[in-house]
Amino acid sequence: MKLPIYQVDAFANDLFSGNPAAVIICETELAEETMQKVASENNVSETAFVMPKEEGYQIRWFTPLVEVDLCGHATLASAHVLFVHRGVSSGKVTFNSRSGLLHVKQEEDLLFLDFPADRAKTAEPPEEMIFGLGRNPAGVFRGRDDYMAVFETEEEISSITPDAAKLVQVCSRGVIVTAPGRDYDFVSRFFAPQTGVLEDPVTGSAHTVMIPYWSGRLGKAELRARQISGRGGDLICRNQGERVEIGGRAVTYLQGEISL
Repeated sequence: MKLPIYQVDAFANDLFSGNPAAVIICETELAEETMQKVASENNVSETAFVMPKEEGYQIRWFTPLVEVDLCGHATLASAHVLFVHRGVSSGKVTFNSRSGLLHVKQEEDLLFLDFPADRAKTAEPPEEMIFGLGRNPAGVFRGRDDYMAVFETEEEISSITPDAAKLVQVCSRGVIVTAPGRDYDFVSRFFAPQTGVLEDPVTGSAHTVMIPYWSGRLGKAELRARQISGRGGDLICRNQGERVEIGGRAVTYLQGEISL
């Protein structure tokens, strides 16, 4: 069996930036074990498996180690593949996922994810997280899947050297660190050694937590954000109440086929 595969840099204005995701188009659903092996072989932070349905598409996401419930950049990459390479011309696609219905729309050269908002609550910081980050944040919050540590300056989070051995002990999908940006409304990084990704280059799903927080704190419904990983990526963020829109660009790096 041969399946088309694409690798896309998501939340990227140019190649070799943003977050690379693999996208595989399946006519029939693959066995979960097979999908995990393919994701491990691809060895990017997430591989998306997309299967056409009567209404929209089914999508599943796998890191090299585990399946995850939500992945923003691989969803953006999947929509890019459908629009650019698979002949979808409607300007909007809907994915059925483990996190419910997810919508992606085109606005000129941008793609916007429409995801449920995740309103984090104040939390006690786990000791492993403080040691793993090597510093104390100004505030700590807990969303559905992730902790969010808020710092006062961009310089504080840019200088963090994460300790994977400590952070992997935190009981969450991952740890978001965020602060006001010098040139953006807010900046962030995301660490998730629990899923086999020490630092994710750009994490769309983490912005479902950050958008409600920063929108409320800054009093703005639309914000400009940047994830300041080594590759880095820019995002346009909109607070829609119960849902958020997360916008960015995507660039195809490769296309081919895999043989199973």
